Amino acid sequence: MSEQRATVLHNPYELVIDGDERPAASDETMAVYDPATDFALTEVAVATEDDVSAAVDAAADALEEWRRTPGKERARILHRFADAIREDSERLARIESLENGKPLSAARGQVRRCARHFEYYGGIADKLQGESIPLDESHVDYTIREPLGVTGHIVPWNVPIYLFGRSVAPAMAAGNTAVVKPAEETPLGAVELGRLAREVGLPDGVLNVVPGTGTEAGAALSGHPAVDSVTFTGSGPVGTEVAKNAAEHVSTVHLELGGKSPNVVFPDANLDHAVAETMKGIFTNAGQVCSAGSRLLVHEAVHDEFVDELAARTAELTLGPGVDDPDIGPLVSAHHHESVVEYLDVGREEVGEPVVGGGVPDRAGNFVEPTVFDGVTNDMRIAREEIFGPVLSVIEFADEAEAYEIANDSPYGLVAGVFTENVGRAHRFAREVDAGQIYVNEWFAGGNETPFGGFKASGVGRENGVQAVDNYTQIKNVCLNVARR
Repeated sequence: MSEQRATVLHNPYELVIDGDERPAASDETMAVYDPATDFALTEVAVATEDDVSAAVDAAADALEEWRRTPGKERARILHRFADAIREDSERLARIESLENGKPLSAARGQVRRCARHFEYYGGIADKLQGESIPLDESHVDYTIREPLGVTGHIVPWNVPIYLFGRSVAPAMAAGNTAVVKPAEETPLGAVELGRLAREVGLPDGVLNVVPGTGTEAGAALSGHPAVDSVTFTGSGPVGTEVAKNAAEHVSTVHLELGGKSPNVVFPDANLDHAVAETMKGIFTNAGQVCSAGSRLLVHEAVHDEFVDELAARTAELTLGPGVDDPDIGPLVSAHHHESVVEYLDVGREEVGEPVVGGGVPDRAGNFVEPTVFDGVTNDMRIAREEIFGPVLSVIEFADEAEAYEIANDSPYGLVAGVFTENVGRAHRFAREVDAGQIYVNEWFAGGNETPFGGFKASGVGRENGVQAVDNYTQIKNVCLNVARR
């Protein structure tokens, strides 16, 4: 192991349950790999069903104390957690870059966003208010917003530290306790956050981290009868299984299940800016982003000019290990790399050679060249299926009506973007296109404070913003008869 890696990684990593670090009940561990080299970085404990049950029991035991902790005190703890994440941000970013492969500058941004989640929801923890409902002279009616209980969080591998904070922070702010199952490929950041939470004074059992496989630890968590809510981000088929498991015990479910998001460029757009934003939308994190702009719809009047400039700039992008901070890092695993490469073959069969990219560099690691296919039609597989890699499909359109039709012709509805200087057109786009979030003249517009989630097969529920707290609270109505007797 290099000196750089040794300074940021533990060996082995263990489970975090009830405030303690412990090995798995089976003593089993699994390797965590650097996707830029395919070398093992370290080992991590593999949680069994018994370990998950122990974590859920710890969360259940801690629930009464945590939910009754005054909101202002929960706020102080969450703010301390945010401060600690910021203080340790460089080390955490290097860990995410090593285990995920993303460029170091991007990892730094994701760690900052994680800290912001705990800061933001810390600010909400003492403001979870009910409402008074006027009835008549004989009654006083009001509502109380209460936590759901024990919450399960199944976190994906693409932006693991940020997505840890996105669901755990509002859940804990509302008075819930949490059990987190990180992805098999990227468990280290989650365990590090679990360790850090203990250091800032979070009571034992409020936050538990159980790395392991999806088939055992993930299934055990989503199907546990004492888990009151499950949040999952990932693929549609796995999300469906999570929902089925949770439904057995009538647990609430929040799902973000991916997308095939349309990025629509009209002739009046600032084309130079639109090219840059298009590249950001598809090549960020090597395209491993649920809200990636993977379908580029370009008006016929500017199609050739736009695609030529896009191809020229894409050819200049650099690839390399995330810790070297290139433009594009490796894909997260050999398995996922194989899947993306198969889609490159599908693209060649459907439309021919890409205008740029399409190759696999002759080097170690899970690298794929950033790729643009032109001449795509919306019935092709590369236009309909989520590739989750740096692969862009370009579709030409003639007018607004056709653009809206193509944009909506997808089983997904996570985000959609439009580039135009016509304000009326931007508002029409927002009205006509079926997506949970609309970007206008900027891809990935918005932030931690804006609600995020999808329509159709992209999932249910909303993360981010004050709306996320609704995921983790339930309403109790109280009605008093105050009439004189």
